[in-house]
Amino acid sequence: MNFDSALEAALQRLRDEGRYRTFIDIERAQGHFPRATWRRADGSTRDITVWCGNDYLGMGQHPEVLAAMHAALDATGAGSGGTRNISGTTVYHNALEAELADLHAKEAALVFTSAYIANDATLSTLPRIFPGLIIYSDALNHASMIEGIRRGGGVKRVFRHNDVDHLRDLMAADDPAAPKLVAFESLYSMDGDFSPIAAICDVAAEFGALTYLDEVHAVGLYGSRGQGVAGRDRLSHRIDVINGTLAKAYGVFGGYIAASARMVDAIRSYAPGFIFTTSLPPVIAAGAATSVRVLKGGQQLRAAHQDRAKALKLRLKGLGLPIIDHGSHIVPVHVGDPIHCKMLSDMLLEDFGIYVQPINYPTVPRGTERLRFTPSPVHSAADIDHLVHAMDTLWRHCALNRAEGVA
Repeated sequence: MNFDSALEAALQRLRDEGRYRTFIDIERAQGHFPRATWRRADGSTRDITVWCGNDYLGMGQHPEVLAAMHAALDATGAGSGGTRNISGTTVYHNALEAELADLHAKEAALVFTSAYIANDATLSTLPRIFPGLIIYSDALNHASMIEGIRRGGGVKRVFRHNDVDHLRDLMAADDPAAPKLVAFESLYSMDGDFSPIAAICDVAAEFGALTYLDEVHAVGLYGSRGQGVAGRDRLSHRIDVINGTLAKAYGVFGGYIAASARMVDAIRSYAPGFIFTTSLPPVIAAGAATSVRVLKGGQQLRAAHQDRAKALKLRLKGLGLPIIDHGSHIVPVHVGDPIHCKMLSDMLLEDFGIYVQPINYPTVPRGTERLRFTPSPVHSAADIDHLVHAMDTLWRHCALNRAEGVA
């Protein structure tokens, strides 16, 4: 087999479909976020504004977070030196897990190197702990949940997105004695819609099932202390396992689960994705713990974040753009074609210094390609004005090209 030819053919298929992903080299400007420097391949640079970052609240440049990281770096050095079981557990890891358990009003928490790994490791391990486990998974669950459930090798049922009646029908058709778990998200990041957490918990309770909730795009952003949507709605006690990230609203790195002490102990003891992975560097754990602590009192930042999102959606709707609006902070603009989506992204960057990546298949279904904007409290009114002007100009330009049959 000519492996190089096969590789090139696979890449060319992506290019032909308009799905080839291009990474641009940016350098964020600490203290000036969302400003960044775009370093082009030819060596030239341009100042840009980042509109697709997941550092939702700008905590990646918060002075208390940076101070904690500097102090930990000076005290301990760069890395952790091992897995959690072999010299890689420090006072910083323990402090972070204590902050997270307190955040979600759970007995314990367990930190992983990412929320992806936390989902994958936990969901793939649970069937080993509960033989015969049936996992009921929302159709739009994140790839990390899907992969974890698949790797677990147990029985999987997929219920239609947010369809509680379908979930109930699936559970009713299975053996009443079989252990069951419902896995879903609180906030789905592609459309920005919320799940009916209370209703799903009702069905789970009806069939004696555990509940597993991914709060990755909600922790730090919703609830009086940043507990997420379940915390905001006073439903955390009905969730058996909560998954969250430290790399979005908290602006640092890593992921975690929060649950009962016994559940955390079991995952800690059985999950290869935890056992055999070097732990987070202490400097990261220190910064993340500080960010979690600061945002427990960050209601003003959360309110500003929601205000920016509402303002941007209102302005873009005023232009007649097809905004997907479910009341969250996610601002998707439906394009529906991968080539046009990439073209809009490229023109925003080149012509207006606005950086937003196209969201194409397989992240979203074919025909639902979009630009997803993530406004933050550090985006100014002037930033919003500039973005709205750019989208108005380019949307009319693309509409004219489509009408004339120009790709």
